Amino acid sequence: MPLHQIAASRLQSHHLLDTDFRTPREVVAWMGAMQAQDYAMAKWAIGVRLPGSTERMVEEAFNRGEILRTHVMRPTWHFVVPEDLRGMLLLSAERIKSSSRSRDRDLGITEALYDKSNQAIRKALEGGKHLTRKELSDELERANIAVDSSRLYHFLMRAEVDAIVCSGAMRGKEHTYALLDERTPTSSAVSKEEALAKLTQRYFRSHSPATLSDFVWWSGLSQTEAKRGLEATKADFCAEEIDGRTYWVPTTFKEGVNPKKSVLLLPAFDEYIIAYTDRTAVLPAQNLSKAISSNGVFRPVIVADGQVIGLWKKSPSKKQAVLLNYFEGGSDCESREVEDAVGRFQKFLL
Repeated sequence: MPLHQIAASRLQSHHLLDTDFRTPREVVAWMGAMQAQDYAMAKWAIGVRLPGSTERMVEEAFNRGEILRTHVMRPTWHFVVPEDLRGMLLLSAERIKSSSRSRDRDLGITEALYDKSNQAIRKALEGGKHLTRKELSDELERANIAVDSSRLYHFLMRAEVDAIVCSGAMRGKEHTYALLDERTPTSSAVSKEEALAKLTQRYFRSHSPATLSDFVWWSGLSQTEAKRGLEATKADFCAEEIDGRTYWVPTTFKEGVNPKKSVLLLPAFDEYIIAYTDRTAVLPAQNLSKAISSNGVFRPVIVADGQVIGLWKKSPSKKQAVLLNYFEGGSDCESREVEDAVGRFQKFLL
């Protein structure tokens, strides 16, 4: 596979072109997990892979619990499907807990206090209640647990990592938490090795061509764990040497695929950009700092034929939907294709 084929192949594996998905749940299940700290942009990450969808359609699926938003993997917010979450936590929970221990000590949080906060949170949410951060903060205070913004963040993330809570339904513009066991009843238990194989398979089928290092970054797994996951799923993938690096692609991959010309408006933190350690196949090095800030903010990007050619953002004016800011030479794409991309985003917001 030549280097220039990577972008074309990723457009297909990400289902950014010619997708046949019908529901938000199908999109998230295919991707394995989708980064979602920017909730509005994360909804569009689903929408751009789901032709004919609207923001309301994605949010209704979220409110029904068909997709969940929680801290998992690196950790940061991700969309996941309910049936995958417990397996992912098997792989990531202990690492997340370990990474927070130094800050826990600074905040005066002990394991005993986490046990107490988990009990208080569970009790507050029992019976199908969906409560906001402020409401859960009040419940912790009533349980004689001192809370400030930093401690609350740790208490809630620990409850997520311990598989006690997950996202609840939106209440207006406010997010809520709900009990995971009530949101998605416990299914048959999976082993850690089964969870590892499933996560590996989900990543490489939806993000290929990708390297082992890409998977380590995306998943937060150790190199050893990632190798073990790849070994368990090797029958489904084959190695391709591209520019001196080993990429993994599904055995069903059709080499030489040239997708139709396209322009896409991809959201901030989209998997097409963020899910790799080396992004130069789709984002030229000279434009890297324009698309990704020095503190790790991934901006919304314009993608033409697989290549990032500029930035975009919602317009504050009702006269136009978005503002486009092309990199040098990026404005050469056909105006009709740009209009189609803007039109898709406008229809999504209806």
